[in-house]
Amino acid sequence: MTETDRIDEYILQHIDKEGDYLHRLWRATQLHLLYGRMASGHLQGRLLKMLVGMIRPKLVLEIGTYSGYSALCMAEGLEEGAHLHTVEINDEQEDFTLPWFQNSPYGDRITMHIGDALVVVPQLGLTFDMAFIDGDKRRYVDYYEIVMEHLKKGGYILADNTLWDGHVVDDEAYDAQTEGIRFFNDHVAADERVEKVILPLRDGLTIIRKVK
Repeated sequence: MTETDRIDEYILQHIDKEGDYLHRLWRATQLHLLYGRMASGHLQGRLLKMLVGMIRPKLVLEIGTYSGYSALCMAEGLEEGAHLHTVEINDEQEDFTLPWFQNSPYGDRITMHIGDALVVVPQLGLTFDMAFIDGDKRRYVDYYEIVMEHLKKGGYILADNTLWDGHVVDDEAYDAQTEGIRFFNDHVAADERVEKVILPLRDGLTIIRKVK
């Protein structure tokens, strides 16, 4: 066990538990889906819930539903009457994820949309208080711009995987996803419409606040 593994284990032992339902979803994700590590997991899930509790959004947008772990964590933090819209481009994901929403205590707070977020979001005709971007890394800038068009001033964007396993600083990494994340990070860094900070949590989490 490496020192990093020991620190990760220590952290998980000293934060709120994820709960039995989320733990079962995490296990099912690892057993039945490809790329199970894409799910947010215990630490990030508790952070998402807490951030929702701090921001107190009425409408939340998620781009990239996957198994639904992050959506359930954010829905757990929502106040009465608030709602989360989550968009998943892979229609084959619906059969796995939707029952986990429907059978959870927070199913009435979540609406799942199947389709391309760049098409779905404008069709919703909503203005969001908060958004979580965790979709195709090659299209992060496109997602960011569509979210900005539908985010209120003072609203927040959380962007996942923005350090991309450290590949963003690997001079030999030039695959399309790494380049997409680099382009996104550079784009946000130069955007005077927002305040931003990158947290080295798991695979990198950028917190962005729209100020203009």
